[in-house]
Amino acid sequence: MKYLIIIEKSETGYSAYSPDLPGCISTGSTPEETEANMKEAISFHIDGLKEEGLSVPEPTSFSAYVEVAA
Repeated sequence: MKYLIIIEKSETGYSAYSPDLPGCISTGSTPEETEANMKEAISFHIDGLKEEGLSVPEPTSFSAYVEVAA
């Protein structure tokens, strides 16, 4: 499955989350490291859901950019 992740700049590096997986977050020093860490976090999160007998949410989020005059 492919999950959308949002990567944001923070005061100390970068942080990420997935709108489809509440509570699943990660951080890193670079966007690339954050993405890799988030991939591991998602796998760990899904494994935890399965162990608890909970359903794994289907990915439904998507992204788009809009252009506006600034």
